[in-house]
Amino acid sequence: MCRGQLDELADAYPQFRELGTEIVAISTDDVTDAKQMASLVNAPFPVLADPSSETALAYEVFDLLDDGVAAPAVFIVDGDRVVQWKQIGQDIADRPSLGELLSVVQGQGN
Repeated sequence: MCRGQLDELADAYPQFRELGTEIVAISTDDVTDAKQMASLVNAPFPVLADPSSETALAYEVFDLLDDGVAAPAVFIVDGDRVVQWKQIGQDIADRPSLGELLSVVQGQGN
């Protein structure tokens, strides 16, 4: 997980909620590490652990960078669990900006 991105999302959480959007962060770290990261950023949203990489495999982001972990990825999923938008990073630092995420969510009419 990227602490910087989680910090930004935590700070902007009220904006996302005003748009009717929930944030869920999923890490391939173990439960202890995921809880520690959530605490470090004072996350007001769930930070879940996926140590078996089951979710990363299901979303086809596991080991894309040949590093044995999930590639950085953001998915916007609607109430019917349909992916409406995604960005899968091409390197470890390739992540959408906060402004881009807010813009996409606003465009989804959430």
